[in-house]
Amino acid sequence: MENEFVNPNGKNSRLGAAIKGSKRPSNFWLIIVAALFIIVPFLAWYFTWFGRTLSDADIATYLADEQNPRHIQHALSQVEQKMEHGDQSAVKFYPQIVASAKSPAAEVRKTAAWVMGQDNRSEEFHRALRDLLKDTEPLVRRNAALQLVRFGDSSGRPELRAMLQPFEVKAPFAGTVLSLLPQGSGIRAGALLARIRDSSNNLQEFRSPLDGKVSTPTVAKEGEQVAANQTLLWLIPDHVTIVGALKALGYVGISEDLPLIEQSTQMDPSSETANQAALTKRAISARAKV
Repeated sequence: MENEFVNPNGKNSRLGAAIKGSKRPSNFWLIIVAALFIIVPFLAWYFTWFGRTLSDADIATYLADEQNPRHIQHALSQVEQKMEHGDQSAVKFYPQIVASAKSPAAEVRKTAAWVMGQDNRSEEFHRALRDLLKDTEPLVRRNAALQLVRFGDSSGRPELRAMLQPFEVKAPFAGTVLSLLPQGSGIRAGALLARIRDSSNNLQEFRSPLDGKVSTPTVAKEGEQVAANQTLLWLIPDHVTIVGALKALGYVGISEDLPLIEQSTQMDPSSETANQAALTKRAISARAKV
């Protein structure tokens, strides 16, 4: 019989080696699985991260990818960076930017509106922004109104005024309100605002069109029946929206806007809003005297 070395603990060394050997594959696959849990989310984040630099060829490809709105947004953000740095190579993408302003995806139209404001010498951008003032999505209209100010264009003034007032949120379809965000709750655009069971007994989620705070009291109540286009609640504009509108009205506002500007400081009593409201009123008054 072949001699086998027995260690001081009385365990057979060959048996120990076999046991150790049997553990290696198990440990190896555990390491692989653990690595995948790290690598896969990283790659998913990396390839959807708008900060990832794209070549000009990639930008053109992404802007044409109508099946992937995030690709278009990524490309738009890259073009915006070129425009901010005075890179003239951005001009060749202008036709695609204008085309993206007609995308069926509201997020793409919103981003396109913002990017077009970076070159206030482009008449094609100017025309496209004026068209976006008629968009069905409030965030798209608001971005267009803000960027038109850069063109010295006051046609977005009604939308700028709307940014300083509570927004009426209407039910997109008839049904029973199963849940509704509580009064006074802050909410971001795209976050769940209500659940409504429609006439076909399907549960539908309704998401907020804007950032803001649910006004008190709400109009609709949980358990109630609502009709399509019936008012659910009012959203009070958030701080960023109010300050942005005040800054823009500093350039295109008129005396008629002064009471609304004063009212905005009551909705948002922060020092920044108060200071910006004072600057805006001063600018409007100075223009009125000219």
